[in-house]
Parts: sequence; C-alpha cells; structure tokens
Amino acid sequence: MRLPLRRWLPLAILLLGLVMFFALGLNRQLSFETLSRNEAEIRGWVAANRVGAAVAYIIALAAVMAFALPAAALMTAISGFLFGIWLGAALTVVGATMGGIALFTAARSAFQDIFRLRAGAALPRLEEGFRRDSFSYVLFLRFIPLFPSWLVTIVAALLGMKPGRFVLATVLGSIPGSVVFASIGADFGQLFKNAQTPDLGAIFQAQTLLPLLGLAILSLLPVLYRRWRRRP
Repeated sequence: MRLPLRRWLPLAILLLGLVMFFALGLNRQLSFETLSRNEAEIRGWVAANRVGAAVAYIIALAAVMAFALPAAALMTAISGFLFGIWLGAALTVVGATMGGIALFTAARSAFQDIFRLRAGAALPRLEEGFRRDSFSYVLFLRFIPLFPSWLVTIVAALLGMKPGRFVLATVLGSIPGSVVFASIGADFGQLFKNAQTPDLGAIFQAQTLLPLLGLAILSLLPVLYRRWRRRP
C-alpha cells in the first residue's frame, strides 16, 4: 500500500526536526550546566520580555513534544524556573497540547492506513474497545510519568481516537505532571546558588508519585464501572 507524498510530509518534517536537534548539538546545550552558567542573563531577559518569553517557551515546548525530543521533562521543569509554578504549569499545558496535536495529526496521516492493513481482522475489535473508553485510557497514561508522551500520542492516533477527545484528555492529563515539574524547577535558582545539580527523578518519590497514581486510578473508574455493569 502506497500513500501519497502529502500524507508523509508532516511526519517527515517531525523526523527532520529530531535529526536536526542532535546534529546541531542542541541536546548538549539544553542542560542544567547551561541554565546555571547563564542564569542571570536568562532571568533578566524573561523579566524584560515577559510576554515574548512566555510565547517563546510555548513554541519551544510544542516543538519538543511534536518532534519527540528527549527534553520534555527538563523543559517542563524550566517553566517553573522561569515563570514560577502556576504560570509555568499553565504555559506547559498549552505547549504540550499544541505539540501533541501536531504529532497526533502526523502519526494519523502517515501510519493509520498502514496500521489498519497490517493489523488485519483483530483491529476493529481493538479499536472499538479503545474508542469507547479512549478518554479514560489516555487520561490514565498522561497522569503516570512512566509512559513517554509521544508514545501515548501515537497509540491514540493509530487506534482512531477522536481529535476532540484527545485534546481534552491531553489538557487535563498534563496538568498534574506540569505542576509537579514546575515545582521542581522553581527551586533551580537556590540549587544553582548552592552549586547543586537538580534531580528531576524527584517525581518518582513516593510522596509525589502516589498522588499521581491515585489520579490515574480514578480516571479508570468509569471503565471499571461500565465493565461491572456488563457482567452477567
């Protein structure tokens, strides 16, 4: 099965962005060391260009999410470092959702028809089960920081989730993690002052992870309830 070139174009652009990220060495520039070394300049620019800095952050995070770059956690924490916890988290939700929409659209355009062809007769049943509870499933996966955002997005696209449901689940599911990472990032300044390196692994500590797991379980209650109702 051959797809028109225009169906591959969005994905090709995203893959090119991923390649350029490493080719230009941006993976080395986006680091704690860079933030610590340039903290005064970065904070000064953000203070003088509040709106422009917020827009620039949203666009940068959207690109990170869309291109599936390995910098999402650090970028989310940087929001707290630059804008404070609540504004940083809000900007993160906007940027993450924009990037998720771009990746969702590209994956559905390029791969959904091929996926249907390869999956064969088992796909309609799988799609039916996922679509019925797709909002709860994506919300569950967004709440838990163990699943890469780009993987959740691609799976949702391939299994035919409706775009509106995907966007709403992404917005709601991104809020808790965005607040947690922004809280971690808000302490970067003090850590840099003490010559310490921030630890993004703090999100996996019990006092942080357990509330997120609780939210994830709550998001599955509608699914469990419907299945209980269907029991003989």
